[in-house]
Amino acid sequence: MTREIAVSELTRAQARAELADLAQVLAAADAAYHTRDAPEISDADYDALKRRNAEIEARFPELKRADSPSDQIGAAPSEGFAKVAHEVRMMSLGNAFSEEDVTDFDAGIRRYLNWPEDDPLAYTAEPKIDGLSLSLRYESGRLVRAATRGDGETGENVTANARTIATIPTALDGAPEVLEVRGEVYMRHEDFEALNARQAETGAKTFANPRNAAAGSLRQLDAAITRTRPLAFFAYSWGALSEPLAATQMGAINRLKKLGFQTNTLTRRCENTAEMLAHYRKIEAQRATLGYDIDGVVYKLDRLDLQARLGFRSTTPRWAIAHKFPAELAWTRLEAIDIQVGRTGALSPVARLTPVTVGGVVVSNATLHNEDYIKGLDSRGEVLRDGKDIRIGDWVQVYRAGDVIPKVADVDLSRRPEEAEPYAFPETCPECGSEAIREEGDAVRRCTGGLICPAQQIEKLKHFVSRAAFDIEGLGAKQVEQFYRDGWIAEPADIFTLKERYGTGPRQLKNREGWGEKSAQKLFDAIDERRRIALGRVIFGLGIRHVGEQSANLLATHYGTWEAFDQAMTEAQAMEGPAWDDLLAVDGVGQVMATSLVSAFAQEAERAAINRLVAALDIQQAARPRVEGSPVAGKTVVFTGSLEKMTRAEAKARAEALGAKVSGSVSKKTDLVVAGPGAGSKGKKAAELGIETLDEEGWLALIGQA
Repeated sequence: MTREIAVSELTRAQARAELADLAQVLAAADAAYHTRDAPEISDADYDALKRRNAEIEARFPELKRADSPSDQIGAAPSEGFAKVAHEVRMMSLGNAFSEEDVTDFDAGIRRYLNWPEDDPLAYTAEPKIDGLSLSLRYESGRLVRAATRGDGETGENVTANARTIATIPTALDGAPEVLEVRGEVYMRHEDFEALNARQAETGAKTFANPRNAAAGSLRQLDAAITRTRPLAFFAYSWGALSEPLAATQMGAINRLKKLGFQTNTLTRRCENTAEMLAHYRKIEAQRATLGYDIDGVVYKLDRLDLQARLGFRSTTPRWAIAHKFPAELAWTRLEAIDIQVGRTGALSPVARLTPVTVGGVVVSNATLHNEDYIKGLDSRGEVLRDGKDIRIGDWVQVYRAGDVIPKVADVDLSRRPEEAEPYAFPETCPECGSEAIREEGDAVRRCTGGLICPAQQIEKLKHFVSRAAFDIEGLGAKQVEQFYRDGWIAEPADIFTLKERYGTGPRQLKNREGWGEKSAQKLFDAIDERRRIALGRVIFGLGIRHVGEQSANLLATHYGTWEAFDQAMTEAQAMEGPAWDDLLAVDGVGQVMATSLVSAFAQEAERAAINRLVAALDIQQAARPRVEGSPVAGKTVVFTGSLEKMTRAEAKARAEALGAKVSGSVSKKTDLVVAGPGAGSKGKKAAELGIETLDEEGWLALIGQA
């Protein structure tokens, strides 16, 4: 892939291709980490991967995918436990990796709240425990349920196991009638070492690290085994409450401590970012002597009323962030450079390295972004690495903070072999032999083979069955590649005729190596189950360039049905008029994404393939927010002019939370215009069309926030 290219150098094509790969890799990592308790990549690599994804999305917001790591929390719960639906979703945290990220976090909150720079804004800072998230529900002071985070919405019922942990109280005195306490199950270093010693003595499985040991111990099907494991619990948050714990984050933590929960003694209230960063450095200095694993510091806005105003993004709160500790570096030899072809045709160089251990993880490859990066240039043609190019045989410095495949940060010219030659980037596709061209302004070479290029076809099919798309059980990347190579499938619609074509007869699936009657039937059943599918998954599964998971879901919510979406994409092909304006009004949709959408539907071959797929599906109407009693549910609202009591972003988020559709333009479909000073042409058009218009005070009164 392209992950060795600096984000600032990525073209939209590269970004789109890389986000697809990141989504797939992170989905597998989440399943390994959260479901199987057997991580396949290190925490630093995982954080680096998510950071890379976030940086790309920040630069190209219109490319955000449906299966973006930014929209995923954990992984699906294990089938070994009863499932528990969280009343309040268990969110993940955004990450900061530098002091600048932290100051940007504070600045972003101030912008959202319209909070003056010279007014104090306090935060809490606490160690980020490297353990397993757990939610404890108490009713009338009694522990009634314990659940893992799972995918954030549904977790695993581990109540019996949680009751065996000494630092989890089973009864509380003076607690609210309903109290969900959230925190982290962890294992101290000395207890971990003792456990592994006991495991080794009995010939049982040993654990790679304390986090794995804690997760594996909590998720034992036999609670008696959990009882023998030295687990502990730090409380740091809450979910459902029948009454507030306090007015501030720090006050709520102190309340939890008084109720009998173990809270972290290093949690501090900080008056500004300078104090936050100072406390971060203090915790980092103590990291090796704490006796338990942490991987950063979490900052949270202290005032809970401001937290409520800020609310949440799709999977993360706007009012909190995790400041992660830096990753590590190592030197190794670059043995080869391979070229991979993505589903958009992007040729991405990958470095094959002599395996080296970096921070406890063995690294054997690294992305090299693009041909300019190899030459020592950025996307603007400016010098990188003091102009040092990268050659096969070089000794390179590997940096583990940016990607799941680490980054080559530097080259040691003093160790360069005499025979090493500048790398000649291929001008033809290694998969199909088609010309690989680099368009003006694009940092990536791209195969021109299109549908004749097997790499692009396979990658599109892999994307189609990815977790955030159709997620067909038993049909993963390996099976897709196998079926494609054998000529069984060439496009998504072919998946839904597999049973018809290969359920019976001499070439039936059950007779293939690795398949049997039961596994074949199970796959056919899984495919049939996915005929009935959510609109957002369909839009994302189409693999349209620049359309990510979140964008697909926003489009689904905006249009509601496939028929409405299909018609809108057709009507918007002129790239002007009401349909085009309405598309651009969708949150997160810009000119690039909109152009990509309508272009896909305008191409005869692609449109035909989409039609064949849709004919095999029962596409469900997109779910609307639960907004019983909302005065604006289902209405189209336009904000224009200046708002004084809230920012435009806050007003829009609040309207959408109440079930309204926020548009950027006034039309006959508009139900309500909220006009502040300087409303201009939109206000005039609303008057001409006879559309109800309110000022900011009227809007706040309407939604009950006056």
